Amino acid sequence: MLLLATTPLFLYSYTIDFDKSLEKTVQNNKGLKAKKLDIDRSKMDLDQVKGYDYGSLVFAENISNTDHAGYVFGMKMAAREAQMSDFGFTIMPPAGTDISSYAPDALNNPDARTNYETKVTYKVPLFTGFKLQNGKKMAKLQILAKQAKYKYDQKALGLEVLKAYNGAVASREFIKATQKAKEATSSFVTFANELYKEGLVTSIDVKQAKVYDMGVDAKMIEAKNRYDLAISYLKFLTSDDKITDVGEFKNIDQTNLNLKALQDKATSQRDDFSWMRYNTDTMKAKVEYEKSTNYPTIGAQLEYGFNDDQLNNLNSDKDYYLGAIGLTYTLFDGFISKSKKQKAQIEYQKTNHYFEYMKDGIALEVEKNILNLKAKEKILTQKIKAQNLSDQVLEQSQEMYKNHLINMSNLLMQQANQQKAQAETIMAKYEKSLAAGRLKISLGESLK
Repeated sequence: MLLLATTPLFLYSYTIDFDKSLEKTVQNNKGLKAKKLDIDRSKMDLDQVKGYDYGSLVFAENISNTDHAGYVFGMKMAAREAQMSDFGFTIMPPAGTDISSYAPDALNNPDARTNYETKVTYKVPLFTGFKLQNGKKMAKLQILAKQAKYKYDQKALGLEVLKAYNGAVASREFIKATQKAKEATSSFVTFANELYKEGLVTSIDVKQAKVYDMGVDAKMIEAKNRYDLAISYLKFLTSDDKITDVGEFKNIDQTNLNLKALQDKATSQRDDFSWMRYNTDTMKAKVEYEKSTNYPTIGAQLEYGFNDDQLNNLNSDKDYYLGAIGLTYTLFDGFISKSKKQKAQIEYQKTNHYFEYMKDGIALEVEKNILNLKAKEKILTQKIKAQNLSDQVLEQSQEMYKNHLINMSNLLMQQANQQKAQAETIMAKYEKSLAAGRLKISLGESLK
């Protein structure tokens, strides 16, 4: 019966360690997936800019019907069908008529014509004032920027996993500590009852022990709630609803705490710093991009087609070709180009200032995290000492109470001190792990 009762627990319980939690979070996090698509979109932007180098090849079929004299005559000319009769020379003007003022009816009032124009046109830019070259440079820089930002967000997400994972471990330690406290306070109630029955203590000792014991029950509920919340957050991060427990504390080792060395290390390998550098270089390329109006634009066009009054017009007698090279140069556009150049220069200077500001901010962040880690290490050492001492004091107090040397109030006070010391040790261990994690992330390293 015991085996049957516990079998579901073995089937559905799932303990996860930190490394597996981080791996699952990186694989399943929807925010990271969206940012990865942003990288793909930047790659498409680069492909789009590259596409202009190849030009465009367009097929067109134009069908028109008109009785416009100029258009009709032009259509006949394009189809190589123009005849002298189209000029109105089928009927000669009366003798003595001034030929220069004669209005040929066939030319001015032609019958409506349907024209089918089939053509293929190829257009390609030959020179764009280095606009395409700088456009490709900007697109490539943005791909690198998005990739760097993705790597940074991936590493920064590790800190959230550390909070959730070690938070669950700490909450479980609180539960264990509270369970021990419950065993102790329950024994206090039992022992106080025995002494009361023997007339060695008053009923106040029993009541005090029971009140404190009830308080421990409330703390147990609180500890379990904290654990459930931490597990829920870990499930959210990993997208794994099967998690029921965690392993041991994840300790982040950081032995080298040399300020200057770590600051240099951070600026050389932090992905968000690289992201800002790529953005700055992009804005610098944007300045050159806007300078393209200083140069002329040169393009070429090749066209081949057919014109006829029938849809089946692929007749070599009615084909044509067109080859053209064009040059355009803007002489004046109301200072619009000048404003764009100035705006691009301002944007570059602004981004560059943010880049330098970020460098100073990283140096400050590393220093802050080093100081914080050193403090947390010292605090943890002191908390461990305080807990060991409080354990000894509680043990001695229990013996003193049994020997009627102190009352229940003093014993419960020492029990409260011991619980507080134990809780503070657990919290100090948790905060030290987070301080080490923050320092590692600020150095551009992963928590793997």
